[in-house]
Amino acid sequence: MGVSEKVAYLKGLMEGLKLDENSDSARIFRAVVDVLDEVSSKLEELADEVEELGDGLDVVSDDLSDVEELIYDDEDDDDDDDEDDEPVYATTCPECEEEILFDESYLEDGAITCPNCGAKLEFDAGDIDSGEEDD
Repeated sequence: MGVSEKVAYLKGLMEGLKLDENSDSARIFRAVVDVLDEVSSKLEELADEVEELGDGLDVVSDDLSDVEELIYDDEDDDDDDDEDDEPVYATTCPECEEEILFDESYLEDGAITCPNCGAKLEFDAGDIDSGEEDD
């Protein structure tokens, strides 16, 4: 039984008591029941509004899930692309001691120019460590 049904039940009980309409107790009971009736109608309005807000929140949550799926799926695709890229090598410039990153095309040339200080670094592709430790 909901609040409004309970208030209606109290109204019926009060009418069944057949109180003198002009007595102080009857006026107090009637005022209390009237307040309870207003409170129950406001409570029902609030419950309806909360339900609407919940529905709206569900819609926003679904939209957010769609956006997250788009964003994170793109990142997963980017990770797959990185696996197909050529390996990147690194060396330290002996002049400026800055780290230089380069790809395999520079290995074939046997030299690279430091982008920081302009020093020319020469190397032998056979001297490049493959990254695996010797057993």
